[in-house]
Amino acid sequence: MKYDLVIFDIDRTLLDFDKAEEYAIEETIGFFNINYKKSYHLENYKAINKKLWEDFEQGLISAEKLKSERFRRLSEKLNLGLDAKQLSDKYLEFLAEGAFFVAGALEILKDLYPEHKLLVITNGLSKVQHGRINKLAINDYFEEVIISEEVGIAKPNPELFEYAFTKVGHKDKDTAIIIGDSLSSDIQGGVNFGIDTCWFNPDGKSNNTELNPTYEISQLHQLKDILQVKKVS
Repeated sequence: MKYDLVIFDIDRTLLDFDKAEEYAIEETIGFFNINYKKSYHLENYKAINKKLWEDFEQGLISAEKLKSERFRRLSEKLNLGLDAKQLSDKYLEFLAEGAFFVAGALEILKDLYPEHKLLVITNGLSKVQHGRINKLAINDYFEEVIISEEVGIAKPNPELFEYAFTKVGHKDKDTAIIIGDSLSSDIQGGVNFGIDTCWFNPDGKSNNTELNPTYEISQLHQLKDILQVKKVS
């Protein structure tokens, strides 16, 4: 099957978000002269953040509110005595610096471009996503970078995909595919919109949902077989 439009998620698909997140939390806590303890600060933050992003996917909280609310809850739980907005601003500054590729990400972008039209659809925050994409100099690979915070709609809402298709002038759903690590946003979003999906599952997680991705891969180079990339002799 020929896919003309290849849609990528960013976090944990092309970029190593976990590494960036750990870097940003450690730098933020240290900036406020607090002795950083990974098992204490990072793990508590991740639990709070995960719940809020789940709320965001369901439309229960805005991206703007999420930014400070996670740090309000963290400061309260850990008795940090710090202003949530100051924590948030500093964290986003450091997170935008945390630009690290997932293994094989740059190589697959080079292999697919320019034979395929590449697009990003991400639920991430504008400052962070633009900062990391620019730092890694990969913006030119993409027709568009669609960020939910800027549009006001989040995956898995099919309206975000409709917006993206209109933005790049693509109409044929049969020639589009989304690649992402999240069953609840990337794969569900693709299913909701009616396009093929590819679940990037490097850790071999179990699929405990009723979703059936069109494809499942554990390494990004496996996309070349799915997308029928021509081999250079």
